[in-house]
Amino acid sequence: MLRRIASYLKGYEKYAVASPLLVVLETGCELTIPLLMAQIINQGILKEDMAPIWRSGALMVVVAVIATFAGGMAAKCATNAAQGLGANLRQAEFEKISSFSFADIDRFSSSSLITRMTNDVTKIQNMAMICLRILIRAGTMLIASVVLTLTISPKLALVVLVILPVMAAALLTIMRICMPLFEKMQKALDHLNETVQENLIAVRVVKSYVREDREREKFMDANDGFTAAGLRAVLRVVAMQPVMMICMASATVLALYFGGNMVLGLELDVGYLQTVLGYIMQILMSVMFVGMAILQYTQAQASTRRIFEVLDAQPTISGGGERELPAPQGRVEFRDVAFRYQTEGAGEDVLRNINLDIKPGEFVAIVGGTGTGKSSLVNLIPRFYDVHRGKVLVDGLDVRDYPLDGLRGRIGMVLQNNVLFSGTIRENLLWGNENATEEELIQAAKDAQAYDFIMSFPEGFDTYLEQGGVNVSGGQKQRLCIARAMVRKPAVLILDDSTSAVDSATEGRIRESFRQNLKGTTVIIIAQRISSVQYADKIVVLDEGTVSATGTHDELMAASKIYKEIYDSQQEGGGENG
Repeated sequence: MLRRIASYLKGYEKYAVASPLLVVLETGCELTIPLLMAQIINQGILKEDMAPIWRSGALMVVVAVIATFAGGMAAKCATNAAQGLGANLRQAEFEKISSFSFADIDRFSSSSLITRMTNDVTKIQNMAMICLRILIRAGTMLIASVVLTLTISPKLALVVLVILPVMAAALLTIMRICMPLFEKMQKALDHLNETVQENLIAVRVVKSYVREDREREKFMDANDGFTAAGLRAVLRVVAMQPVMMICMASATVLALYFGGNMVLGLELDVGYLQTVLGYIMQILMSVMFVGMAILQYTQAQASTRRIFEVLDAQPTISGGGERELPAPQGRVEFRDVAFRYQTEGAGEDVLRNINLDIKPGEFVAIVGGTGTGKSSLVNLIPRFYDVHRGKVLVDGLDVRDYPLDGLRGRIGMVLQNNVLFSGTIRENLLWGNENATEEELIQAAKDAQAYDFIMSFPEGFDTYLEQGGVNVSGGQKQRLCIARAMVRKPAVLILDDSTSAVDSATEGRIRESFRQNLKGTTVIIIAQRISSVQYADKIVVLDEGTVSATGTHDELMAASKIYKEIYDSQQEGGGENG
């Protein structure tokens, strides 16, 4: 796992190499200072000779300056390496997520993916910082201090060698306990983020139904769950500290006792006793820092698994490879199509035995009750989901044989949930075609009946839209999304209930613009109002996931009981399907 994480240091390898080397230099300088202090005590103070004091003191200053410089540069290099690692991991995750189908995103959930790209990556960055600085420093200090202690006084070194296994056993026990707890903590954070995200997205609904109290309770439950999961993990870590402190105190007392007797017995100089005590303290502190680094690694390991779960996921939908594609005409066929959403269980088909032939340039409407599979049907055309059985063909070629860019490049789609991005109106429209001219933008805006309200803004097409288009009305947002799709000049234009927020007169003008300016484009529209689609070339009636009937408005009024019931209910309700 460490080797794989290290592969994401590409471009920052020099920092990852330089930091440990500088840390070793810093540590070596710090370990030299106690030896110089021993020289001052033994050769200078005890013998009342100032020369060794001045000589060793000056050398201590030089060594301290080198240690300070090396430590500062090590911190800088470690920071660069850790930040670079995080940037590369986030980039890799984002590229992988960009290749996911709707089903893949449903499987992970958007809130969990956000957590994995932010909080989990941050934990790995912190781990990298600790490994490059604290772990290297503590490891170097530990080994060097043990060697120097053995060199100066093997008897006192035995005190450390007795205490170290106890501390190591405590660390391993805590690490084994904490690993699953850290994983649970990250899952609790996923749930917390999901709660916040859902509340923010649906804030208008929450306020309109005066459900703030209920949402606060939901957040409190998720927040308490995350807090409890964090406490279970952190309290185990805290339990390590008393064990470490007892070990350190015991080692210090034993070293003073045995070392004092050795000084009294003239087996050890006072200066060297002080040096050994300093090294023993460094050894014990190093063990504590190693323990902290291991615990950080344990926590980061849980995050690493979650990140690699995303990076190793194979997208359920991938392009069909490079091949010669048919000319864009706009023909769409469904042959014996069945579809189901992937769920924990087997799941049930939401579409069954769908057979449709939509000819180039046709205006086709899809109607039906709520939950009959209308949106699911059109989502199969640009291959947001794959069929369970059968085939969907665009211009005679199975959509699974298209490169995804090639397939979606000939389809314009206005989804049920209209999405605008932060930026100007111009920038949003250019999503449809980044090479569109000013004239094409104006024409698309006019066709979508958006031009007049765009020009009513002081900045016109350069009016800035907030994230999600919150500073325009629902009807304006829908018309901007339709204009964006029309800028593409697609072979197939799909509108999933995309005119529900505009009045009937405006909708009629939009529909007329399709006939006038998109004559060669196949238009597939899902609409709730029969008045919106009764002039379509073909109307498809869905019922419980199957095609109940197809035909023109007059044909269906005569032959389809379901269609006539929908029409009659809307006439009674004033022409709207509430």
